[in-house]
Amino acid sequence: MISRRIFLKDGAMALVSLGFAPTFLARTVEGLGAQRQKILITIFQRGAVDGLNMIIPFGEQDYYASRPSLAIAKPGADENTAVDLNGFFGMHPRMRPLKPFWESRNMAIVHACGSHDATRSHFDAQDYMESGTPGVKSTSDGWMNRYLHAKEHQKATPFRAVALAPQLPRSLQGTSPALAIGQISQFGIRAGQSTDMVQSSFEAEYAAAANSVLHSTGREAFDAVRMLKKADPSQYAPSNGAEYPPSPFGQALRQIAQLVKADVGLEVAFAESGNWDHHANEGAAVGILANRLDDLARGIAALVRDLGDRMEDVVVMTMSEFGRTVAENGNRGTDHGHGNAMMIIGGAVRGGKVYGTWPGLAREQRHDGRDLAITTDFRSVFNEVVRGHLGLRDTTRVFPGFKESAPLGLLA
Repeated sequence: MISRRIFLKDGAMALVSLGFAPTFLARTVEGLGAQRQKILITIFQRGAVDGLNMIIPFGEQDYYASRPSLAIAKPGADENTAVDLNGFFGMHPRMRPLKPFWESRNMAIVHACGSHDATRSHFDAQDYMESGTPGVKSTSDGWMNRYLHAKEHQKATPFRAVALAPQLPRSLQGTSPALAIGQISQFGIRAGQSTDMVQSSFEAEYAAAANSVLHSTGREAFDAVRMLKKADPSQYAPSNGAEYPPSPFGQALRQIAQLVKADVGLEVAFAESGNWDHHANEGAAVGILANRLDDLARGIAALVRDLGDRMEDVVVMTMSEFGRTVAENGNRGTDHGHGNAMMIIGGAVRGGKVYGTWPGLAREQRHDGRDLAITTDFRSVFNEVVRGHLGLRDTTRVFPGFKESAPLGLLA
């Protein structure tokens, strides 16, 4: 395997980690006409979201006893009460835009899930979740990159794996090609004013390079630029009345939808939403957390509406490194916890159900007497999506050391 990394950065643009096998180097951009394929869109909620206020166990009296100022009221007529899901769990009221997908059974939730590693470090927990090897710090690559490597195919394009982020996330780092793009409109080779003439001059320099590997790798970078221009970001209009929030997260999802519909060969996409670490003044139905959940829900709802029928081939999956304490602290916030909730949305999802075994919130049922206990390893969710949606039957290389228990049955 010949590997080369290209770092071409200017402002919000980053073309990162292009490592190509010789067979890929020999190709031109033939993937534009490729048939529609299965696509996974992952969303990382960095900072450890309060899963108990995101997906609310309103049927648990201990939830209310532990959160005198933060608890969300049980479902009712008021718009600030929980959105009822199944008579026991509800969504935060600001997540109401997602309710139609639950009702259509295209949205599922896994609660009390996460890493069995006991760390309360954001850095370590995020690393374990993105490497897919909790408790092992020596893993050099990410689980999504290992998937790409395990299922290499000749129709792969430079846009097979894309992160709409300033830098390549840990989960996509590794030997397989992956791109990090801050903004589609700024993707390219830049030197002063970006013009076709400037790009042509760079291409001419690459063409004249004596090193044939460098020449071919450089040509792949320009192939990627040309492919992305086909999407014409300035002319993109969301479909089905979808309205993305103007936040960086909302615009990242908008650009992912654009890539999906441009048919440039996207298979794995990554976006992130930050600022979920609320130790003080977290708020309940209104406040800091509510505003973050509003942005998250409106962004995902817009993405699903925008993609329309294409959602039959797409799965959207959310994750966060760990949850928060069951009890609120003295600053009307929550501290680093353990178990959390994940959401999965897609055409093949067996939705309208909260998966996983609920451990309860009584003190003796909590992890370390303070946190939501974990009953589902997050890798169980990842593994089912990789196998059932992306179609990789043997996932032992993707999740080394993982011993699968009974499948959750998330996908049809």
